[in-house]
Amino acid sequence: MLHVRLVIAAFFVLTTTHALATSAAETDAVIGVESAAPPNIVFIMADDLGYGDLGCFGQKEMLTPNIDGLAASGMRFTQCYSGSTVCAPSRCSLLTGKHNGHARVRGNAGWDGKDRVKTPELPLEDDDVTIAEVLKKSGYATGATGKWGVGQPGTSGMPTRQGFDEFLGFLNQRHAHGYYPEYIWRNETMISLDQNLGGQQNDWIHDRMTEFALDFIRENQQQPFFLYVPYTIPHGRYEVPTDNPYSDRDWPQPLRSYAAMITRMDTDVGKMLHLLEDLKIIDNTLVFFTSDNGAEIYYFREHDLVDVFDETLNSRGGLTGWKRDLTDGGIRVPMIASWPGHIPAGQTSEFVCALYDILPTLADVAGTTPPPGIDGQSILPTLLGGTQAAHEFLYWEFFERGFQQAVRHGPYKAIRLKQGKPLQLFNVMEDPGEQIDIAGRHPDIIAKVEDYLKTARTDSPFWP
Repeated sequence: MLHVRLVIAAFFVLTTTHALATSAAETDAVIGVESAAPPNIVFIMADDLGYGDLGCFGQKEMLTPNIDGLAASGMRFTQCYSGSTVCAPSRCSLLTGKHNGHARVRGNAGWDGKDRVKTPELPLEDDDVTIAEVLKKSGYATGATGKWGVGQPGTSGMPTRQGFDEFLGFLNQRHAHGYYPEYIWRNETMISLDQNLGGQQNDWIHDRMTEFALDFIRENQQQPFFLYVPYTIPHGRYEVPTDNPYSDRDWPQPLRSYAAMITRMDTDVGKMLHLLEDLKIIDNTLVFFTSDNGAEIYYFREHDLVDVFDETLNSRGGLTGWKRDLTDGGIRVPMIASWPGHIPAGQTSEFVCALYDILPTLADVAGTTPPPGIDGQSILPTLLGGTQAAHEFLYWEFFERGFQQAVRHGPYKAIRLKQGKPLQLFNVMEDPGEQIDIAGRHPDIIAKVEDYLKTARTDSPFWP
């Protein structure tokens, strides 16, 4: 395979996927030509959005016309996985390009190896290298708004200490559970939201996040920019100013609110896309949309609405499990990528990838190199309509229910829900619901996965 960074330099000049087939000699010739600026990058990530929550991924009840249009203009990934089945480790994996076996943050809370007490959210450290730090080396302006989750106030993990020029949002992910908070963080300063003090609900925080995103695009339109938008929609609590356009649906209120939040987020995604068009920079902007993990049922379980939620909205899209599960319902996520004139429109890819592939992909797009020691690989060839080698395997580990592990290898998915127990094995291409355990039929695959598990992780004092 050609060196992708050489290919992308040629690609900016030729503006055609034919650049993937350019010979080494032709590529060298093109490098001497002044190329266009690297593209802007907008990465939007929902919070607990299920695999089946978008119209373009089979949703029948909830309206997501702008995100569906984004998919129609680009590529829809049907075999994309999050870095984890819960929030903080998923964000760490995305930002640093490492899977759960190597990442700094491997759970929403860790364990102090000496005192065996639960720790609060572990922050990223100075030697962790994030997407923002990689892109800043290539001259990108960097901004983020939404839920951070990998750096408490005053720690090395704060966004402005991990490569972001500007930030507006929640640092602590528990603080992010409400949509009418009494304060929010702007860079490293706490900002009071006076209209929400004393239990008032007048300042819906997602409107502020969208305003930040739009302002950031306007202010940086003359230079390459990276905008990271990890919205907290549709994470519970299900608080939204109005349940339109579902007010007349014969659904329990939490379902109407859930659906309204998703459609409202879709409207905000549309505002960003329309602004990019109005500024005439959409053709030089790479836009991603995805989710951090599978759908959550905690709040529906509290109200005995899990079955109604599942049957009415089908958020899992036919997969098994929810957030906090290592079955695909907990970790397979919808992903869309659009870059008009570059990514072929209306495409669907079954290439097996993970959100920890985003860092090396964006490094390739920016014409720079990712940090050493990461687990992700660039999927730029796939985005541009070409072919590339697959991952040997994807890996997850999860600690809230004991030490659980999962591996995706080709069409196969292996899961160990309890240490010392045999692996379960599923062919998720043929059996996406993971209903038929075929471990007994494939001892060779089981042996290979067991070998992967011996080397897939390094020990962590917080997640031993």
